[in-house]
Amino acid sequence: MAKAKSLTIRQQVRAVGGVAWLSFQAAPGAVIFKLIGSIINALLPIATTYFAAQTTTALASAYSGDPSAKPLVIFYVLLTAAIGLTMIVWRSLDNYVQSKMRYIVETRVSDQMFERFLSLDFWRYDDKRTADLYDRAQKFARFFAWVFDRIANIVSLLISLASTIVALMLVNWVMAILILLAVIPGVYVQLKLSRKQMKHWNENVEVRRALNLIEWNMLQPKLISELRLYGMVRYLLQLRTRLRDTSEKARIDIERETIPLSLLSNVLESVAEVGALIWISLQIVARQQPLGQFVYVQQIVTQAISSASMAISTISTIDEDIANLFDYEQFMQLPMAKGGDHVLHEAPAEIVFKGVSFHYPGKKSPDVLRNITMRIQRHQHVAIVGENGAGKSTLIKLLTGLYSPTDGQLLLDGTPLKSIDIASWHRQLSVLQQEFIQYGFATARDNVQFGDVEAPTNSKRVELALQEAEATGFIGKLSNGVDSYVNNWMEDDNGNKGTDLSGGQWQRLALARNFYRNAPVIILDEPTSAIDALAEARIFKRLFEGRQRTVITISHRLSTIKKADVIYMLKDGEIVESGTHDELIARKGHFYKMFEAQIRG
Repeated sequence: MAKAKSLTIRQQVRAVGGVAWLSFQAAPGAVIFKLIGSIINALLPIATTYFAAQTTTALASAYSGDPSAKPLVIFYVLLTAAIGLTMIVWRSLDNYVQSKMRYIVETRVSDQMFERFLSLDFWRYDDKRTADLYDRAQKFARFFAWVFDRIANIVSLLISLASTIVALMLVNWVMAILILLAVIPGVYVQLKLSRKQMKHWNENVEVRRALNLIEWNMLQPKLISELRLYGMVRYLLQLRTRLRDTSEKARIDIERETIPLSLLSNVLESVAEVGALIWISLQIVARQQPLGQFVYVQQIVTQAISSASMAISTISTIDEDIANLFDYEQFMQLPMAKGGDHVLHEAPAEIVFKGVSFHYPGKKSPDVLRNITMRIQRHQHVAIVGENGAGKSTLIKLLTGLYSPTDGQLLLDGTPLKSIDIASWHRQLSVLQQEFIQYGFATARDNVQFGDVEAPTNSKRVELALQEAEATGFIGKLSNGVDSYVNNWMEDDNGNKGTDLSGGQWQRLALARNFYRNAPVIILDEPTSAIDALAEARIFKRLFEGRQRTVITISHRLSTIKKADVIYMLKDGEIVESGTHDELIARKGHFYKMFEAQIRG
């Protein structure tokens, strides 16, 4: 469980300053405009109240027969109307500036969050603490622009509160102090409530994450069949309800606990307001104050209490966000993944694992890989086999530089991989993993061209890649051919609806993406598990033709690996056998036992 933060006043002030500074960096002109607007929004209503009171006094004098009061009535009415018009015009401009600033700030913060998240060390994506930190930081980033708006509103409301207290002091300083004291309990109650709600939020990260995952699963059309077949629909609905109700009940209980104090603070405010009105009424009756002072005091007291209440309410909504600013800052300070300075300009002639061992960061489990020593030559076809959990996919993660060995070295032409510019190594690779990305928002052509987005689009390369992946047949049957969307929720400008693909079709499209990339080193992790054997044979025949690529394959299909130059057999994270297909079968060891059924078949 995440621990709730208890921020000091100093930390809160620093956090508010941090939001203001980030906003100022993104849109300085808009921030200055907003600050000026905060002052204007606070002072114009007080000016309106003052002249409304003067109008009332002048009306009373004119009604009593004072001829000099009539021009004053007209003057005050026109002046009050002018102030009202100014407020209307200003608020229109303010709304526009708010919208523009919100967009600028929101996009900047969001872009920074995405860039940081996508550039972290790979192990952090498997780290729960990083995931929790990102969850809270993302929430803050999503509402960052709104947080600044609310801070500006708080500034305006506090200026308004201070101004109304000063305005009341001009009438009676005792009354002003009493009104100020009356709003303090409300401040305490709201802040106490917000702190408890913040603590509840931070302690329920896992509950919200579970709810989101449950709702996501229930709303995926592709998953509905399994959910219904296994009777999971009702179970998940009940689980969702149970998690949601548990969380919401705790939140509602927090609000219920503050009801007595909240009622007490409201009573104090009402008593103070009524007392002020009784006092000014007695003063007017005794002719010690003009008639207009009733309107003045009534409006100012109402505005003071209203400003305090609104400021407290707004503070309570951003208190949690301000606390989450520290999560945002901590997340943005996470180091970005860095490789070395050595740039690869071509594929290495030799890839060497030299006594490599590995265990996942932050986990106390035994090494996933132990003392791996293997050599891969340029244009060699290498197969890596083993039971599930033997460490095959982890080996590929090390080879691609997503993780670094915890012991031993991974060398490219004698240079440690950690010393190589990782982007230059990735440009030499084409990797098809078991869980490849399905770009459902794009067309079939896009899905292929995403294999090499740095190169200009090339229709002939797309066609060739589709042919090599045995995907031309089903692509030609789509409503708009290669330009068809591959998701039935998408539709092009001509009204052609997209089509969902089968698992095998998606796998061929992903293979086409890798053929389109045309990288000198190809890594295939169970590349044809959903493709029939005959199509697989044709695909690998094309893949091996000419021996112009280094091919590293993980597969449980004997037909896929039997033509490899060398096969490495992994068992419990160690290489227990290596050799050609014929050599390993003749040895009748671990490899033979694993593939015995396929060999006899």
